[in-house]
Amino acid sequence: MPVAVVLKGYPRLSETFIAQEIHSLEKAGVDLEIVSLRHPTDPTTHPIHRDIKAPVLYLPEYLHREPLRVIRGWRAARKRPGYRAARALWIRDLKRDLSINRIRRFGQALVLATEARSSTSLMYAHFLHTPASVTRYAATVRGIPWSFSAHAKDIWTTPDWEKHEKLADCAWGVTCTQTGFSHLKQLAPAGVRLRLLYHGLDTRRFSGPGLRHSQSDGVTPRREVNLLSVGRAVPKKGFDVLLAALASLPDEFHWRWQHVGGGDKLPALQRAAADLGLDKRISWLGPQPQEAVLSLYRESDVFILPSRIAAGGDRDGLPNVLMEAASQGLAIITSDLPGIAEFITPEKHGVLVSPDDAEALSDAIHRVGRNPELRAALGAAAKARVIQEFDHRDNIQPLISLIEDVAGAD
Repeated sequence: MPVAVVLKGYPRLSETFIAQEIHSLEKAGVDLEIVSLRHPTDPTTHPIHRDIKAPVLYLPEYLHREPLRVIRGWRAARKRPGYRAARALWIRDLKRDLSINRIRRFGQALVLATEARSSTSLMYAHFLHTPASVTRYAATVRGIPWSFSAHAKDIWTTPDWEKHEKLADCAWGVTCTQTGFSHLKQLAPAGVRLRLLYHGLDTRRFSGPGLRHSQSDGVTPRREVNLLSVGRAVPKKGFDVLLAALASLPDEFHWRWQHVGGGDKLPALQRAAADLGLDKRISWLGPQPQEAVLSLYRESDVFILPSRIAAGGDRDGLPNVLMEAASQGLAIITSDLPGIAEFITPEKHGVLVSPDDAEALSDAIHRVGRNPELRAALGAAAKARVIQEFDHRDNIQPLISLIEDVAGAD
């Protein structure tokens, strides 16, 4: 089953769910080649990246930097029977999306169609926007089927006309929340193979630390409550709202917040924290490998992810960091977005607050922080749900079957 897995970037610290899937497919015997549209930018990798053995093909990130490679790809692709159909498809898309990015997609697709292994029988894209476009054009040139896994931003920021046409053209598609599935199902023509598959969590890599015994309640500095967030500093994560919530906590409540992640908004968040007089209570840890993040989960009292729907429609689906935190029995405070609510039942598996409501978020942090017994109950229930309903091993076999049906039949 030779499969090319097309990603926007590889490896990425923020996409552990993709690495988890690739590793599981490898262990199941799927013959993978990883294709990345961009080179890595993170300062380190997770242990799981070192376990993955598949070769990686990096496409030209910018066409003008590798013109000879693009020209070679174009000359080779023109000789294939599917080139005319792919070019017509791209021109039709370009008329509706006249952009440099759309031109880059076709150039990358020509290189992919030329340089991917000759034995490739399926091209499989993670994310329905740019990676799926490159995959679709390249697969058309090669005359082989393609498929996709859709997640969050790619679902909600891709135009409906493009989603409809990709759904009509793919061999199959999967997505990781019921909310995303319902949206795509409404756009899909009859007969399209579309399936809901939660990523789940590889609980073997996130074995629990046992019962949590923290009695921190914030009453004194020696009993300060350790708060943790893991996520990129981008608008949809809502960390500016969290800063406002932290600033409004009672003076007599003692806390410390640690943030893990990069992101282009990180300097602005750090300046905002300083302006609010919070910088001495905050540690900005930057991107961290999985083993370091796991230790932080185990050392913290409350996990906070104040996600929101950003301008343009970008939003979270079901962030894997919520399942990671839950696997360690960590109490969770997050937003009541539809995808998140598929995992967190309010006041049972965590506390949900309305997005952008700093006052409600502050109240939730104070209530949960002051109550160790509540934290323990929420954490235990969330951990049980991960193990019983969101174990990655239970969710990978349906994906393997989809791959076998297409790639194995080639």
